[in-house]
Amino acid sequence: MYIVMKPSGTLLGDIPVDNWIDRHVPAPIRPYLRLMRLDRPIGTWLLLFPGWWSIALAADRWPDWRLMALFAVGSVVMRGAGCTVNDIADHDFDARVARTAARPIPSGAVSLKQATAFLALQLCIGLVILLQLDRAAVVLGAASLFLVFSYPFMKRITYWPQAWLGLTFNWGALLGWAAVTGRLDWAPAILYAAGLFWTLGYDTIYAHQDKEDDALIGVKSTALRLGAATPGWLVGFYGLTLAGIAAAGWSADLGWPFYVVLAAAGVQLAWQIKTVRIDDAANCLSRFKSNRLFGWLVLGGVIAGKLA
Repeated sequence: MYIVMKPSGTLLGDIPVDNWIDRHVPAPIRPYLRLMRLDRPIGTWLLLFPGWWSIALAADRWPDWRLMALFAVGSVVMRGAGCTVNDIADHDFDARVARTAARPIPSGAVSLKQATAFLALQLCIGLVILLQLDRAAVVLGAASLFLVFSYPFMKRITYWPQAWLGLTFNWGALLGWAAVTGRLDWAPAILYAAGLFWTLGYDTIYAHQDKEDDALIGVKSTALRLGAATPGWLVGFYGLTLAGIAAAGWSADLGWPFYVVLAAAGVQLAWQIKTVRIDDAANCLSRFKSNRLFGWLVLGGVIAGKLA
């Protein structure tokens, strides 16, 4: 078994230590919060932004702040549920990878039975939140569970599991619009497609952290498929992201400030491409996390375009 667990600065594998969870949360609860990745919120942001973009895109002027809050809480819960599903499915793989061996399930802090019960609890909370939305949004939200539960197995059968993650993580682009309008239109469909390419970009960067371990244990990823050609592919992925978001804004009749702010967001993506070093795990992680800034810029651009 290939297991290496070494604390590095404030990390144990990929788990931050001596943070708010260690300082303020009772010890029996800590493994469950780590299972949800509450100590690593970037995944929640990446899940949340497409929903927020869509809510803002469907608004008359200002986005519905109640919906924005519901989507925020729902993203925390459903991202946690997705991570729990992933860790249940991958516990054998995680135990053989240095970066993930200290996670709650492979380390033994949470049993598979406990993780399954915790997953059921998160799904129940997610359902309560979903039922606050319009009926069309409820049906659409429930449909996303197929993507959530099937994603962990994609890395076993295709070198493009990041595409499936894109389908999953950007479902909010459809759900947000439906929650506001009670229907779907071209604008959210285009935004959903744009988000897929965004995820292909940022998660390919992320996957380069694990490519050696993935190759060793037989897990597939776009990092392994694209290899040294990754920067060129990122140009395509991020170019289609910007084109899709611009087309969604045009379809929703956004004003000119949207395109100005979107250009600034494009600069952020260009910076990622220019500065990423695919053989430097710390560099890849920082570029991956920088997508939170891109998400805020797009949201600000949509709101500015509506107000104009």
